[in-house]
Amino acid sequence: MLKAVRREEAPVYHLPGRDWFLCIGPENTDAKNATLGVAVFPVGSAPEGHVHKGEEELIYIVSGHGELVTPEGTVVLAPGTSIYVPVGLHHATVSRGPEPLELISVFSPPVIPGSYEARAETPAEALTR
Repeated sequence: MLKAVRREEAPVYHLPGRDWFLCIGPENTDAKNATLGVAVFPVGSAPEGHVHKGEEELIYIVSGHGELVTPEGTVVLAPGTSIYVPVGLHHATVSRGPEPLELISVFSPPVIPGSYEARAETPAEALTR
């Protein structure tokens, strides 16, 4: 079934160093093979990074500047840049400013938001703080 989700309707996950909006995924649509989200990293944010053990990640930079740091090297992030992150590659995102770094991420197969983080706050937990 066709479904549109506006960002303000998307569940928000407060992950280390960023907010991640679950726009499209099995949790809120009939999607079975991918998850699409928007991440917003405040200026100066530099979380430790993480590994996706079972998902490929595609990233598109919407606004802001920074770096994606991996053991294979560093990619400069600027609007219009697309990045492929293979399964199992540790990656950390650094937001340099002057505005927040905003990116779109697509995971295949679908990701469980925050499952790859040491500690992530779910939307339900956010409501209780």
